[in-house]
Order: sequence, then C-alpha cells, then structure tokens
Amino acid sequence: MSFLAFAALGPGPVAGPCVADGLQNADIAARLKAGYPDYVAGLDGDDLIFKDGTRLPLGDGQPKAFEAWLAHPSIKDMFRLPYPQGEAATPPTPDFDPGRARNEAFFTKVYGDCRKPGFADSLTAIIWLPRKSGQRIMISKRNGVAEHLEAVSRELDALPKAFDIYLVPSAGGYLCRTIAGTTQRSGHGYGIAIDIATKHSNYWRWAKGGPNAEPVYRNEIPREIVDVFEKHGFIWGGRWYHFDTMHFEYRPELLGAGR
Repeated sequence: MSFLAFAALGPGPVAGPCVADGLQNADIAARLKAGYPDYVAGLDGDDLIFKDGTRLPLGDGQPKAFEAWLAHPSIKDMFRLPYPQGEAATPPTPDFDPGRARNEAFFTKVYGDCRKPGFADSLTAIIWLPRKSGQRIMISKRNGVAEHLEAVSRELDALPKAFDIYLVPSAGGYLCRTIAGTTQRSGHGYGIAIDIATKHSNYWRWAKGGPNAEPVYRNEIPREIVDVFEKHGFIWGGRWYHFDTMHFEYRPELLGAGR
C-alpha cells in the first residue's frame, strides 16, 4: 500500500504536502511550540526555529511508502495521520499508526541523545501509583513529562481495585534502545514512554494470525485508563495498526494538550 493510500484512510485532505487533517506549517509550528515551549520558538518559512537559534526543516517534500515514513519521517510527517483521541478502541485500518513516526533530529533536540554522556541529567524518578505500587519509574524531566506522568499516576491510583491488574507492576519507563526490528530510537530511549503491566497487554508482533500473517488486533486495556493518559498528553499504542497496548508516550503536539 502506498503512503498516500494509507494516509487517505484518515479524515481530511492529503493532497500534496498537506497532512491528513489539513494542518499547515503554521499550525504544526504552533502545536510544537505549545507542546515544547522551553525549546521551540516558532516558524521561519519552512523551518522550525528553536530558542537557541538553531533550526530544522519541517518537511522534506518526499511522498513515502509506509516503511520509509516510519524509518525516515520529517517533522511534518509526524502529523500525517490524525490521532483519534477519545475514540473507542477498534481495529485500526492497515498501517494506520498515528504518532508512531518520530523525527530523530527533533526529539534529540528537545530531549537529548541517550547515547551521549550527561543524558542521565535529563531524567528523574517518579513513584508509580504510590498507594498501590510504589514502583520507581525513570522518565524525562524535560518538557514537563515527569509532572504529567505523576498526574496520570495520581488519577490511576484512585481507580477501583479492578483496574490494578492492568497497571501493576509497570513494565518500565526510560531505556536507551531502538524499536524492535528497526534502527529507530524508541520513545523509551528519550525518556518519554511508559509500559504498563504486560500480563493483559497485546503486541502486534505476538499476534500475526491474519491473512498473509497480518496482525490480528487485540486489546484488554480499559478505556478509563486510556482516557487518563490521553488527558495528560500521552498517546496510546493501542490506537496503532501495529499495536502495542501496553505503551503510552508523551506526545502533546498530537493531542488537545498540545494545541
């Protein structure tokens, strides 16, 4: 399936360089500035300007098949598919992975490179579900990630006991690694992601049972948990065709929290 074909599965225009929900350069820059105010200054032509005076191009003008979109996304490509915040968990259409593409240059700029000395200074520990777990999770303290995850933790800690099996123990936060099967940095490698309990989670690589070995969508994570994460700026891997239902990642630019 071509990139434009899978992009067209989302609502809105996809002709030319426009993103799936019709965002223009100024809209994208505004979302990034709102989501990352300590780093992003604004827009100059087709370039995103940072507060230290450096810049990165928003787009590269290249239409991409899915594999290239995932492996080498521009900043603009990250917005190509609209994230369906608040919707019910239903099987996504093929290759509909909103938020799964990350521009490495942008994320390294706003979070740092976990392979470089000093990266640990950008991390802090939070206590995950203090009443129910007390587990320490390492997470980025940049861009308010730790504070937002603590807010998630407080709300989830107040949920009835029946939700505990999906939350305790967490499978962890920061880990300097690439995404399985790729050379791209995982959200965990920037310190912006957390995996909740694995016992009731599902992952697309574990579920290749459909025609042509395609993944068969499965999810057990209750909507109440997803809603809390999304409220505080975290996207959910359960909304991806290549689903990872334990995975939540701080991406305020894709949600109402970043607009």
